[in-house]
Amino acid sequence: MTTSSRPQRRHLASSPFARPAEVEIVDYQLNDRVSHQTYGLGRVVNKEREAVTVDFGGQKARIVSPFSKLEKL
Repeated sequence: MTTSSRPQRRHLASSPFARPAEVEIVDYQLNDRVSHQTYGLGRVVNKEREAVTVDFGGQKARIVSPFSKLEKL
């Protein structure tokens, strides 16, 4: 699996297309209570640079940034 590291294109003011939405980066800390759309309620048990590990009771899942399905409670 490869990741693209191309620079983002500049948005022109005269463009008829909408500017891409800015992704809000949420900073999770250890023991934060969270809710995931698939796994349900859980608690952050490990924090890495670009991922967090969450304990959802019966299972642990490593969630990678940008955490689109994860919400801090």
